[in-house]
Amino acid sequence: MFNATQHRGNPNLGPAPPGQPNHRLNEIMDSLRAEFDNQSRASEQVENQVAQQIQEMELIRNKVYQLEQNQLKMKQDYEAEIRMLRHELEMRGGPQVQSHLGGPPQHGGPAQAPPSLGHGQGGLFSGIMANQGQGGPGLAPPPEQPPPQQHPLQPPPPPAGQPQGPPQPPNSFPGYQGPTLNGYAPQPQPPTNSPGLGKNRNMANRGAPGPATPQQHPNQPQPMPYQNDPRASPQIPRPTPPGSDMQLQPRHQVPGQGQFPNVGNVLADLNPDDLPDSLKRTGSDWHAVFNPNVPRVLDVQLLHNLVHESVVCCVRFSADGKYVATGCNRSAQIFDARDGRKVCELLDESVQDKEGDLYIRSVCFSPDGKLLATGAEDKKIRVWDIESKRIRTTFDGHEQDIYSLDFSRTGRLIASGSGDKTVRLWDIESNQQVMVLSIEDGVTTVAMSPDGRFVAAGSLDKSVRVWDCSSGYLIERLEGGQGHKDSVYSVAFSPSGRELVSGSLDKTIKMWELTPQRGLIPASAAKDGKCIRTFEGHKDYVLSVCLTPGGEWVMSGSKDRGVQFWDPTTGNAQMMLQGHKNSVISVAPCPAGHLFATGSGDMKARIWQYTTWRGAHQGI
Repeated sequence: MFNATQHRGNPNLGPAPPGQPNHRLNEIMDSLRAEFDNQSRASEQVENQVAQQIQEMELIRNKVYQLEQNQLKMKQDYEAEIRMLRHELEMRGGPQVQSHLGGPPQHGGPAQAPPSLGHGQGGLFSGIMANQGQGGPGLAPPPEQPPPQQHPLQPPPPPAGQPQGPPQPPNSFPGYQGPTLNGYAPQPQPPTNSPGLGKNRNMANRGAPGPATPQQHPNQPQPMPYQNDPRASPQIPRPTPPGSDMQLQPRHQVPGQGQFPNVGNVLADLNPDDLPDSLKRTGSDWHAVFNPNVPRVLDVQLLHNLVHESVVCCVRFSADGKYVATGCNRSAQIFDARDGRKVCELLDESVQDKEGDLYIRSVCFSPDGKLLATGAEDKKIRVWDIESKRIRTTFDGHEQDIYSLDFSRTGRLIASGSGDKTVRLWDIESNQQVMVLSIEDGVTTVAMSPDGRFVAAGSLDKSVRVWDCSSGYLIERLEGGQGHKDSVYSVAFSPSGRELVSGSLDKTIKMWELTPQRGLIPASAAKDGKCIRTFEGHKDYVLSVCLTPGGEWVMSGSKDRGVQFWDPTTGNAQMMLQGHKNSVISVAPCPAGHLFATGSGDMKARIWQYTTWRGAHQGI
């Protein structure tokens, strides 16, 4: 039975009598307060320890990164010095020395630094444009038997019983000796430097002209470039087997001419002198031949010849098609596409070196045509206000030469690609870098998709990658069995954005069907797109590719000096244009249609017009 008296008398079971302090409650509160203070101090100590550990980890990470960079630089410097010493020894006629540098080859190729795209020795311009008496990757026949496997840094010996090879005429295009099937005899090669520039270079120490990309030894016989490289495509291209639409049909042949040689898509093997007027178009210093195995539907003519004082590295039309911009040594130039008149020259007078080379590798108009972005060898992106001829913004951040630029359709973002193995996105409104996308090898080309959601890049590692611009996710990686066998030098989206074309040093162009609903794929699940067509027919490196505004034609420029038009639905070459005396480094379509521009190592840019051939309506 409940005892109320006892309950009231127990201080632990009820409140104290009125007027007496509750000491027990105060003790409990003090104890809780002390415990709380102890836990707070312990929590602060833990937080301090975590922050200190994070700081230490960041220091370790930075230190490791710095060590890696130092080690990589030391390795590159060491290998460069070895190559220089070996080259000097060979130039002096000394014995060949077996290299002691080992290690497995990277990307299935030579275990040496990737080919440089620079203008200097061993770079793009010395190798692709100089062409001064080297045997290199041209059209020389392969040896009867493959040479023995050599160390990656050991120059291959000549095949047994074969002499050192006849001396080539100086300044002749490699591989093109004597009268050629495309109508050109060997042409004197213009200098790749602007007159009067490069005075600060010590030519005595530079040795022979830089080797073609990839690097080769200039004084060794080179009947077969890439002899020890399993990546190599045959140096005598196998003509593309004609498909059903390439079969010779009587209606495709001109009466009285008989059947023409079945050269497939290698239209450079057609002799213009043997073709009727319906299969060729000639000018004073250019000609075009048309594929006799498919109906001719195009005609072409030269509108303007834009002479420069140095190699023309790039050409680009404005969005309205009224102007053409070119990039050359030290300046970008803008021409009126209608009459070929130069309307503007953009030259950065603040550059300290007034005599050395500074090639503008890429140019790109903003969509409204008011700005021109240029990328150069000094690692800077300059955004020019065309009307005032002043630099509006300079973007710094790349660590090596900038090879490619592209504006988004909105005009807010600029994509850039560099030899520092990164693609970067820049916000033109905030003047800030907004994204860095890193890969394993040098970036040679970039392109923004028509809707501005994606950026594609080609690389020295033979791959084409596509990223989502908003998230940075890698959503496509185009390589492998269907991919290119050598470095990719040019990429371009189709007008719909559903396809992508790429051009490579393996002499081919590929068209890729991209994965539908891109942008929802995380980086770890990046898918390979499908190669739906391979265009084979160029006889040397493919350096530039693009599509006409409606996607009716794929255009390509090559080190073989030719420009070819391809039917994207069949893969057949429609025409081959020979209008330059050196490599065609850049081709660009006019967004307004029916014009295109070419830039070349012969120090010229040209504006052309393509139209429907009148004979196509007459059933010829």
